[in-house]
Amino acid sequence: VSTQSTWGGSCKNNQLTPTRMKHIIGVGKKKTPAPSLEDTSTVLEKRGDNLDSKIAKLDKELMVYKEQMKKVRPGPAQNRIKQKAMHVLKQKKMYEQQQEALGAQRFNLDQLAFTAESSRATIDQVACMKDTAKVMKKQMGQMKLEDIDSLQDELQDIYDDAQEIQEIMGRSYGVPECVDEDDLEAEFAALGDDFLGEDTSYLDEPLATPSGPIASQPETQTDPDRLEQQLGLGL
Repeated sequence: VSTQSTWGGSCKNNQLTPTRMKHIIGVGKKKTPAPSLEDTSTVLEKRGDNLDSKIAKLDKELMVYKEQMKKVRPGPAQNRIKQKAMHVLKQKKMYEQQQEALGAQRFNLDQLAFTAESSRATIDQVACMKDTAKVMKKQMGQMKLEDIDSLQDELQDIYDDAQEIQEIMGRSYGVPECVDEDDLEAEFAALGDDFLGEDTSYLDEPLATPSGPIASQPETQTDPDRLEQQLGLGL
């Protein structure tokens, strides 16, 4: 009995719990997401700004050394200033090379960002085209060419009937169809002869105009005293 209890107790103590499994097998580290193109471009931009500030600082030091060399006579003192200037100039060249490398890297990132953006735009465009094609296909399925052709024929027939109705409604009534046009023209030409014997001088009176120039009326002089008497204003 004691043996069984001891064996059972040892089995309970040796159970593989999740915590013990992690210690035995090990747990993999969580992978950090890769930086995006925008993040990388921002980092490179900050590095470029840092290099720009360093180069500007070195330029100021070089200008100071240049002014000092102008004030110092040739000799050991001037050589020491020159050596300092050469050291600063070497640092400037190194920073400029790093700046060029960063510029090339930023250019490559910009190209990649443009390509990625173009790819996303193309995917969106293709998806939009697919949706539009589905809608158009559904709409075209609701229309039949035979029905459209038949509708056009019906509309043409209706238009022809309407034109015929207008021609019928525009006919004149009581006009003899056997009247000769030559007789009508002769009758129209003889209309002027019927008015030759009548006196038409009254038609010329309103149109009479004076033959000579119209004489201008002399300006009348108005007497102020006489005008006052007429108006009853005279004293």
